[in-house]
Amino acid sequence: MSNIGGKKKETQEFTKKVGLFTGRVIAINPSEEEYESLLGITLDEGRTLEYLGERDGNTTLRIDVWLEDKEGDKRKVNSFFLEDKERWNKENTKQQYINNVGVCSWADDPNNLPSWFKNYRVAHPGEEELYDFLRMWLGKLDYKDADTVLEIDWKKLMKNNLSDLKEQIDGEYCNDDGIGAMAIIISKEKDGETKEYQGIFNKAFFPPHSIKYFRLIDYSKEEERAKLLAKKSKELRLHEKFVLKVYNDYSGCKDYFELKDLHEYNPQDNPVNSTQSKIESDSPDY
Repeated sequence: MSNIGGKKKETQEFTKKVGLFTGRVIAINPSEEEYESLLGITLDEGRTLEYLGERDGNTTLRIDVWLEDKEGDKRKVNSFFLEDKERWNKENTKQQYINNVGVCSWADDPNNLPSWFKNYRVAHPGEEELYDFLRMWLGKLDYKDADTVLEIDWKKLMKNNLSDLKEQIDGEYCNDDGIGAMAIIISKEKDGETKEYQGIFNKAFFPPHSIKYFRLIDYSKEEERAKLLAKKSKELRLHEKFVLKVYNDYSGCKDYFELKDLHEYNPQDNPVNSTQSKIESDSPDY
C-alpha cells in the first residue's frame, strides 16, 4: 500500500531590489547552522559549504558577508575572493603594497612608495577590496591616529579561520547605522537565456549617513561626475569617492545599478532586457 504525505516544503522567494541602502553585518562565512539560525535559510540537502579552494596551486578563500537592512531583508555582499600569492599588475612591473591600516599603494620598487606610506607589506589578490570594506564597516576606528591598527593575520585567514572578523560583528568599532552599500542586478547567459541574480557591489561602500547626499544630487548625470573628477583626491568626500569607483571605466560596476534609495527592481529598466527577460529565481545563498 502506497503512503505519501508530510509537510509541504516552503518556497523561499526573494524580491530583487536595486539601489542604495544601509545595513549591518550579521554573518561572515556562516556555517550550515548559522544559515538557519542567523539567516533563516535552509540549505538544500546534500549541499556542503566550501569557502576554501585552490587555483594554480595557490590556496583561495571566498569570504561571504551578509548584511541586514532596516526592513529586515538579508542580502549577501558579492563575495570577496582572496588568493595566497603576491599581487602584481598585469604587466608584472609593479607590486601592490598594503599598510597596517588597510590602505594600498602600487610601486615598481618599495623605495618609490609615497613617503607617508609606512608599516607596509606586499598585498595579496582580493585584499584591497576586503580592507576597503573593513575600513568602512569599522568606521569608529580613528584611522588618522598613529596607534590605530587594522591587520588580519593572513595565514590564519587563509585557513578559513575568521574568528577575528566575526568578533567585530556589532562590536565597538562598528558604525551605529551599519554600512552603506549598493544592491545590483547581475545578468548572466545560461542555457541560451539571460538570467538575473541579486548582488551587492563589493568594490566600494560608503558611510551610512552619506546616503542623504544621493537624494540631493543625481550622480548618474555626467556633468555631476565631471565636478567630482575636477577635484583633487584629498578634497573628495567618502560618498564622492564611492561614486567615482562605481563609474570607473576599468574596475567600476559592470552590472545594472541605480544611485537611488533601495526599491523593487523593474526588469524593463535594465538595458540588457530588450523586450522580456527570464528572471531566475534566487538560489538559497544569494
